[in-house]
Amino acid sequence: MNNSSETNWALVDSLTDEMIDRSEVPSLDDSFFARSVWRMPEGQAVVAVPVDSDLLAWFQAQGSESEGCMIAALRIYAEAHKDVASHPELIAA
Repeated sequence: MNNSSETNWALVDSLTDEMIDRSEVPSLDDSFFARSVWRMPEGQAVVAVPVDSDLLAWFQAQGSESEGCMIAALRIYAEAHKDVASHPELIAA
């Protein structure tokens, strides 16, 4: 997988709100919210999972919300691999 980007991130970071063209962004009016769906997360299961000590140290170094960050990382991974989950033959044993 190629993670390189040709985006000039320094330029993006330097933009002020006034400099960003939002002319193509639709407004969030009542019709937008009428079509929205409220999704509450399901209850969490408490599990014990062995984690490499360096990985745990990295998450803990991110701050007091390290468990929440770990949960978010797992959620992002799961969402990105939904198609693989429906095809068990693609999952390495």
